[in-house]
Amino acid sequence: MGEAGAGVRQAVPAELSSFIGRERELTALAALLATERLVTLTGPAGIGKTRLAVRTVRSLGDGDGPEVVWAELAGLPERCRDALREELADRLAGRDVLLVLDGCEQLGESAAGLAAELLRLPGLRILATSQRRLRIAGEAVLAVPPLSVPTAPSVQPLPPPRPVLPGHGVPGPARRFPAADVAGYAAVRLFAERARGADPFFELTDRNADAVAALCRALDGIPGALELAAGRSHQYAPAQALRRLGSDPLGFLAGGAGRSTRGDAERSLRLASPAERLLWERLSVFAGSFDQAAVAEVCGFGALTADTAVEALLRLAPGLLADAGPGRYRLPLSVRAYAARRLAHGPAGDGATTARRHRERCRGVAERAARLWRAGAQREARALALRELPELRAAMNPLAAGGPGAALEIAVSLWFLWSACGMAAEGRRHVERALAVHPAPRPARALWLAGWLVAASGEPDGADPLLVEAWTEAVREGEDACLAYLAHLRGTIALWEHRYEDAAAEYREGLELLPAEPGFGPGREALHAAHTLALARTDPAAVPVEDGVPGGPGASPGGPVDPWARSWLSCARALVRRHEGRPGRARTELLGALRTQCALDDTLGQAFSAELLAELEADRGRFAEAARLLGAASRTRPQAAPSPRVQHTVRAHLTAQAFRAAYAAGARTPLRDLLPDLAHVPD
Repeated sequence: MGEAGAGVRQAVPAELSSFIGRERELTALAALLATERLVTLTGPAGIGKTRLAVRTVRSLGDGDGPEVVWAELAGLPERCRDALREELADRLAGRDVLLVLDGCEQLGESAAGLAAELLRLPGLRILATSQRRLRIAGEAVLAVPPLSVPTAPSVQPLPPPRPVLPGHGVPGPARRFPAADVAGYAAVRLFAERARGADPFFELTDRNADAVAALCRALDGIPGALELAAGRSHQYAPAQALRRLGSDPLGFLAGGAGRSTRGDAERSLRLASPAERLLWERLSVFAGSFDQAAVAEVCGFGALTADTAVEALLRLAPGLLADAGPGRYRLPLSVRAYAARRLAHGPAGDGATTARRHRERCRGVAERAARLWRAGAQREARALALRELPELRAAMNPLAAGGPGAALEIAVSLWFLWSACGMAAEGRRHVERALAVHPAPRPARALWLAGWLVAASGEPDGADPLLVEAWTEAVREGEDACLAYLAHLRGTIALWEHRYEDAAAEYREGLELLPAEPGFGPGREALHAAHTLALARTDPAAVPVEDGVPGGPGASPGGPVDPWARSWLSCARALVRRHEGRPGRARTELLGALRTQCALDDTLGQAFSAELLAELEADRGRFAEAARLLGAASRTRPQAAPSPRVQHTVRAHLTAQAFRAAYAAGARTPLRDLLPDLAHVPD
């Protein structure tokens, strides 16, 4: 047998490892092979295409299945391709055979011709594995997905800023995961099994489960990469492995058992056309997922036009990772790291131009999300910002070429994500990091946002120096909107400190200063809602509470509806209803507010509404239920904030044991899960 036949064998390769998390794909593939003559397994390198093919054909061979011939195409010299075609045609003629063509991407465009010619033989069926579709008539494609990974928390800790293009920091674990919560995910099961092979003493525990979950996410659930990382468990604990992976993905994944992911990346790029190779390099600027429009906008310049970039993307798509949402893709970590290295050392200016276009797109995305928020499409604004958050995080690196000014511009546009959507801690880190390296004078808008986020973290005293500096710069810049928002912030701090008269006065000043079209930050309805909240404490009779009356002096009749502001207005109306002795109407207002606040993930709003509901329960003598609500509110209120006043009342009417039990029960339950029960409490 010559070189051409060296990879052709009658026996199916042995299974060298266990088979985890592929039951659904195994069933789907068996069903396709029963009805189709050509089935192609697609996916990036290391995803498990060959392993799935081996398991499938071995299971078919257990009964009266077809004869199987396996052709390993990796490493086949180009000069031997014609000879391989002839040898397969001779060996398979007149036989009822399932031919496995493993690694069709190695043949490039000629793989399609080989399969088409062989399919002329009656009785032949083909199972192909490839990073690309063969694109011939009758082809059935089964994309092999990554293994399931634990869901990432909504707020990720930030990697340290890196002045390279692009940063490859891997988000670390954000909170403790109990081992039982992650042990059932296929990626975690595979990692743990391989880790025990490298280190017999390895165990998945509550102490390391969060790091293991973060590793599985960072490695995209790709079995080949997970096995390489797990193979180093005798050298590194999961948290150490995560740090090393973040600092040098290619180096870390070259030291485990088996092949290296750098080798996979090199082979993938080597087999690509020049246009595809250039696109692959430029795609490395994306920290997360991308679609055709993003690729055309960022990567379509110079030798690669927008149209040719999209065409190349469609050809590469089967070898990329499919992301949430139709038509969205992302690069595996190791491929992105290798492509980024090539981009940084490529033609002069190409990497810098790609990074600049990516940064400009991020600024546009942030501005578009802010416009959606102002127009009242707040769920859509939040969804857009969260979907693009990996890119926006990268663009907010103050050490990148855009500098701290560009980072702060994006952060300020996303004020609503930090302030109204439960991500104050992350927003604070972005803003403070950029302000720390921004030369004087620092921009007033960013200083206002920093002050707001510090105060929202339960540290009003820490906001004072920022308020002073922001006011000085706003006066110097002529930023009336910023002066209005600073008055609003002072009023909010006064409200939290129960200085209601001062709060109302500050809010009135903010409404007077706010321009008709502020251009950034909260709208007039939000400032009006805050003013109404203060009035509900000082002058309840001045607050309109009739059904369908959302406004009053300072509102914006005829303007876009602001659901977030309306939720706070409902809180103000609830206070008035309670003052009037109408707890049922107050509860209705608060439940409506909570629905909006849960939909937007407004954690401060949720805590405020839940604490008001606790006051209503305490008024009725339902102190255990009040304690449960206080526990639920504790999940979202800032840790540094003082305890709510009603908590002292509740403690006074319950034993210490009863209070702790009810409070703990609430703390285990997200407020959104309590809503159905709260809606059916009898008046």
